[in-house]
Amino acid sequence: MTRKDRLTPTLNLLNAAADAFADGRYRVARDKLLEAKELSPRAVAIRELLGLSAYRAGLWQEALRELRTFRRLAGDTTHMAVEMDALRGMGKPDDVHKTWHELQRLGASPAAMKEARVVYGAFLIDEGDAHAAWSITQPKRITKDPFEEDLRQWYVAARAAVELGDTATARKLMDAIENEDAAFAGLDQLSAAITAREST
Repeated sequence: MTRKDRLTPTLNLLNAAADAFADGRYRVARDKLLEAKELSPRAVAIRELLGLSAYRAGLWQEALRELRTFRRLAGDTTHMAVEMDALRGMGKPDDVHKTWHELQRLGASPAAMKEARVVYGAFLIDEGDAHAAWSITQPKRITKDPFEEDLRQWYVAARAAVELGDTATARKLMDAIENEDAAFAGLDQLSAAITAREST
């Protein structure tokens, strides 16, 4: 896939980009990955990390292009949630719906599917469809030792419950999140939303 004479410089660029990405220097990572892409355009690891770096840098169109290329080359649906979020950032709601339905057809790992529910559920709430958001994100049960993606899904489900006026369920979900991670981002806003809904 990568020409032998280009292998060492490609790997050096990829490793430097991975370090920059881990440090939160997404633009630096992107620049190095663009160089690596010139040397090895069909390397899936380069296209994947380039797409994620562009996404973290807020470059939605580039992120979408690279992650779709990664998906085509690798046959991997892991990052379709990121694709949906990029489409949401680009103001393309119809394409968000299409990508969600495509993911249902293609399938994904449990973790990737939970992330997709988080993104699509939040999108539906923003679109004013809390009923659909709840049906997608409601947990079957509150499990012990949840994964981080479970907490994010519970959070979106709690937001949907607030919108639907079910503050008891929203509080139950919020308490479950807080018990696992008291510093979870958005808990203060969720608590305020529940309180405001209860006072109406």
